[in-house]
Amino acid sequence: MSKPPPAEPGRWLLLVANLPTEDPAARMRMLRTLESLGAGVIREGAYLLPDNVASRQGLEHLSEYIAKGAGSAQVLQATPVSEAQQRMFRSLFDRSARYEELIKVVDSLKVGFGIADPSAISRVLNKQRREFESISALDFFPSEQQTRAQSTLGAAEAAVHKLMFPTSSQFGSQSKEPLLKRVWVTRKPPWADRLACAWLIRRFVDPEGSVQWLDKGQDVPANTVGFAYDGARFGNDATQVTFEVMLKHFRMAENPGMAKIGAIVHYLEVRDTPVPEAAGVQTLLQGATRRSESEDELLAEAEKTFDLLYEAYFEAPQS
Repeated sequence: MSKPPPAEPGRWLLLVANLPTEDPAARMRMLRTLESLGAGVIREGAYLLPDNVASRQGLEHLSEYIAKGAGSAQVLQATPVSEAQQRMFRSLFDRSARYEELIKVVDSLKVGFGIADPSAISRVLNKQRREFESISALDFFPSEQQTRAQSTLGAAEAAVHKLMFPTSSQFGSQSKEPLLKRVWVTRKPPWADRLACAWLIRRFVDPEGSVQWLDKGQDVPANTVGFAYDGARFGNDATQVTFEVMLKHFRMAENPGMAKIGAIVHYLEVRDTPVPEAAGVQTLLQGATRRSESEDELLAEAEKTFDLLYEAYFEAPQS
């Protein structure tokens, strides 16, 4: 989960902007940029953010864009003159209502545990996980509601995980090594198979786990779970790439959506049986590779592609 950079205590940044009324496209871009930064609205043309490096850089870039478009913008430092004003400023960034709504959605899913298809519940939980990450990324003042939402979501994911993978706490028939909250490792560079495996792990197998990317020849850290490299716990077999092997291990190979994604990943790695959608997925992954500055950023971008593929291929269970 990404976290906002630390803010200077009691310090704020104020953007005062004015755009020409005849340029609605520029105005819309300004508002969308402010929304992506998590800015609060004081009044029309006045926007507030906690004072941190990311906010400062974002507002400075935005003010330059506004000035180039014949508008005017100033980024100012602001210090509240009273505790009441400080509380008012902070109230503009209160995310508690969004966390409460998320908790309600997750709690409502519990009535289906053991009744509804667990993969369908997992699909909704994946959306709520993305929503939680979106809220948290712009939550400058973490609260009890954030902790409660994270706990509620984690507990629901763990419960559905047990329903989906009743034997997934074991590697084979002998080992009893748990698979939850683990560190999963693979080798650089990431491409289709490794990215798809990491997505599968984070979305379905171990949502609270983490993924690390090892350099070629780097020793594998102790107490980690390896995938998609020679000697890893999960690797290719004679006919399948690692993603397909993991689907089989976790009893998801019969899931139609996962099987289609597996065919795409297989083709992108092996280039044997053509899959019509593979060219589009390859283009998206290539674009994500070019725009990403790290493996974690690339995975975050790739996860969007695999999420959309699963959404498109998902088939609700027949009643």
